[in-house]
Amino acid sequence: MCRIRCIPRGRNGRYDEYPSSRHTIEHSLASHLDPKLAAFSELVASCLSVLGTERFADELIAGLRTLVPVDDATVIYYAGGDLPSLVYSEKPRARASDTMERFLAGAFLLDPFYKAANEERRFGVFLLKELAPARFRDSEYYHSWYRNCGFTDECGFLVEVGPDAFVNVALGRVAQQRFSQAQLRTLRSVQLSIDELCKQHWSSQSSSGEGIREHLHLALDDFGSSLLTERETQVINLVLHGHSTKSVATRLGISVETVKLHRKHAYAKLEVSSQAELFYLFLDSLMSHQNYRGGDTLISYLAKPQRSNSSS
Repeated sequence: MCRIRCIPRGRNGRYDEYPSSRHTIEHSLASHLDPKLAAFSELVASCLSVLGTERFADELIAGLRTLVPVDDATVIYYAGGDLPSLVYSEKPRARASDTMERFLAGAFLLDPFYKAANEERRFGVFLLKELAPARFRDSEYYHSWYRNCGFTDECGFLVEVGPDAFVNVALGRVAQQRFSQAQLRTLRSVQLSIDELCKQHWSSQSSSGEGIREHLHLALDDFGSSLLTERETQVINLVLHGHSTKSVATRLGISVETVKLHRKHAYAKLEVSSQAELFYLFLDSLMSHQNYRGGDTLISYLAKPQRSNSSS
């Protein structure tokens, strides 16, 4: 407890603060002001001034950078059933030119952040490892997206901004250092304010109502079903999501050896020899359908070379 020394002042017994004590207290208070509080105050003020404009995401990311170190940032908006919209993006040298294009066209279906928000309705601040399945870093999705982006770690805000609409504010690290628990606590301490700012900004946005994402989910669920058994299709779906053999076995309630057998048979039928080939077969077949409305995308995808060959 801080005690203020006092001295008598005059015959009436009044007291006054000891001058040197008052100076010490003021200096102590000034030295304990949290610079992050000032930075967060500036973040809020800057974002409020550009609500509803194209500058919002820029100011939001710039403000978050004053709170935690960020090497790369992306803001993706999912409106209703529409395809994701890239609101803000930075492009490190390691990122291939078509990586984001593939992500927006369909690879986002396999993203742990997307799955958490869309299927599990989980919103807040999360590290990638908190949402990803076991051994996710061994998956082809991780290698083709996170590794290609140069990320060593990612955390992000998942914010629900309307009926079936949400935003993913993704913050990446491309250096060796990962996000620390202290940095994560800082981001979570400002979560409510970031949520409200995002809701205010995107409240006037609307979706096209076409429900394209719903069709893409059906495409993922049905991928390979024209050639595979029901169980093989289930195994392949989980493999695409990054689940390990053990994780697939646990989810389906079967043995690890049975999972391996189903995967082996599925790979043979699909004429792929690795998870990488499986991943790109799915993406290529999906992206070949501009107006997908149901069924296994492989049916028409595999038929195209045949039609080409027969006509030559």
